[in-house]
Amino acid sequence: MPISSAGLGSGLDVSGIVSQLMQLERQPLTELGKKEAGLQAKLSAYGSLKGALSAFQGTMRGLASLTRFQALKTSVADSTILSASAATGAVPGSHSVEVKQLAQAHTLNSKVFTNTTDTVGTGTLTVQYGTYSGSFTANADKASQTVTIGSGQSTLGGIRDAINAANIGVTATILNDGTGNRLVLVSKDTGAANSLKITVSNDGDSDNVNDAGLSQLAYDPAGSLGNGKNLSQSVAAQNATLKIDGIDNISKASNTVTDAIQGVTLMLLKLSASNTPTTVTVTRDTDSVKTAVKDFADAYNYVQKNLAGLTAYDAASKKGAILQGDASALSMLSQVRAKLNASVTGLSGAYTLLSQIGVSFQKDGTLAVDSTKLQTALDTNFDAIAGLFANQGKPSDGLVSYVGATGNTKPGTYSLSVTQLATQGYLNGATTASLNDDTSPGTFNSAFVINADNDALSVTINGKASGVVTLAQGSYTTAVALTAEIQSKINGDSVLKAAGVSVIVSFDTANNRLVLSSANYGSDSTVAVTSEDPTTATTLGFSIATGTTGVNVAGTLNGAIGTGTGQYLTGATGADAEGLRLLVAGGATGSRGTVNYSQGYAYQLDKLVDQLLGDSGPIASRTKGINASIADIGNRRSTLEQRLLDTEKRYRAQFTALDGVMSRLRTTNDFLTRQLAVFTAQQQ
Repeated sequence: MPISSAGLGSGLDVSGIVSQLMQLERQPLTELGKKEAGLQAKLSAYGSLKGALSAFQGTMRGLASLTRFQALKTSVADSTILSASAATGAVPGSHSVEVKQLAQAHTLNSKVFTNTTDTVGTGTLTVQYGTYSGSFTANADKASQTVTIGSGQSTLGGIRDAINAANIGVTATILNDGTGNRLVLVSKDTGAANSLKITVSNDGDSDNVNDAGLSQLAYDPAGSLGNGKNLSQSVAAQNATLKIDGIDNISKASNTVTDAIQGVTLMLLKLSASNTPTTVTVTRDTDSVKTAVKDFADAYNYVQKNLAGLTAYDAASKKGAILQGDASALSMLSQVRAKLNASVTGLSGAYTLLSQIGVSFQKDGTLAVDSTKLQTALDTNFDAIAGLFANQGKPSDGLVSYVGATGNTKPGTYSLSVTQLATQGYLNGATTASLNDDTSPGTFNSAFVINADNDALSVTINGKASGVVTLAQGSYTTAVALTAEIQSKINGDSVLKAAGVSVIVSFDTANNRLVLSSANYGSDSTVAVTSEDPTTATTLGFSIATGTTGVNVAGTLNGAIGTGTGQYLTGATGADAEGLRLLVAGGATGSRGTVNYSQGYAYQLDKLVDQLLGDSGPIASRTKGINASIADIGNRRSTLEQRLLDTEKRYRAQFTALDGVMSRLRTTNDFLTRQLAVFTAQQQ
């Protein structure tokens, strides 16, 4: 039988054979790709869930504030006279308001200068704020301010810029009135108690009151031109005057009145027509609360639908969503629902469940709002709704205020007992003959004189040492005027201002003595006089001495001793009230009633989402695990790809060798065939 040949060479398709074999070898790699795609899809799903929860948390944080659910709105019959706004604490009702006088800021102007570059002088300007009534009485609540004018700032324009840069409560401008340039000084605050008194020191001509050099800017209403009153008054400082609900002559320093009607701010715009009041109406902003409640339900439904979509199973297609059956995802939804199904503990009002105000679960797992039921709740018990959403503390004692709490504070009712009230550090001055006011309490029997022998002292307040405090020399007929001067000048010290430290200066009429008190409460509250002039002790009554240190408030919450810091009492670590912070403003020691602390749904859900999204939460844990699996697949793929390269190389070498063998065999076959043919021919 002849040996057949397929043609030249072996005819073996090495590349095709190797390619087909490698397709089979690559099947494990394909499976790894499918697994990775599935993991990437889960990672994306958890990213989507994280985004939904973050958006949900943002809404919850906006709803966790009491003010969102205690909103009030105002209306004004004549909005050209004034506008109004209401804050928490305002009481719904109507008020008759007549604006009889607007508040004005004190305005002073200099004499005319030819150019803004004209030199005025150098030295120091000291600005005080106070009231003119025959004499100047400093505003005790406003510290004196100083501006140093150097040689590089001595021009009219330079002084303007220096005053504005110093931010001392005065605005300086230059006005050209047609005859020349005037420096105009305007108090930033309106009101009679913010009238300006400007004194000059270190004037280059050694005369701080004449109408020359920097003294041209001195203004003492008790002086005269060339004697300390060198500026002109163009607008007198004055208070706003109102008639509210029939009460006449209500005087306020500002045209923004915040303390006339409780919780209501009045912005005065112009005078009322004579005996023609307008009506300010305050009502509860129920629309705002309805919106807040709907926002709450919508925020939950967004998360619920996102989770439901990611974990769903389609019976028709028999396919599950990417997180179908995922225990972590299902657990998160369960935790959120569990919070919403539980009642809010610590509430003493009418509502402790969402369903009581018309918010309830539907068959599909979403929340729905019954508008009728919600409106009824708003109409019957408006204030109780806030507690369902926000965290709040309600002390029963009017002198105790809820400040805040921490995540460790447990909801509940806590009994409060105060064992020690906080006090301020203080220093009592001595009784002196100069401070005698026995004839008329508050008015000295003879004017108290501050001169070069008693006008300077240094103090240390709460551990912060002042520089030398210089009082304005002159006669003081009342305790109010003297204490205001001392308080204003001490509080104007640059070191004390920078440290946020201040004093209260009062006059003890029973003992005819001055008292220096720190504005702060607690064990860090201290007062000391560290230096003084020769006659300060015998006139003002202050010797170099250290006063009595203040003490912190002390007390218990449910019997557990809290931590006192000034007037603030904080629940003890490890106790149920841990982190509950209260302000005890005064009152008596002993039992001080109770504090009801509750955490509303928005607050609870905000904290829950914190846990779910935290570094140790389920989303972080799952994404970490998924990323680890993806990384493992990457490592396995790299190993497998290298193995496939080696395998393909081996296959190609083997089949190439086989091709060579087959080629040789074909050559031998051809040779033998030819020889056989020759042999056969010879035999014939």
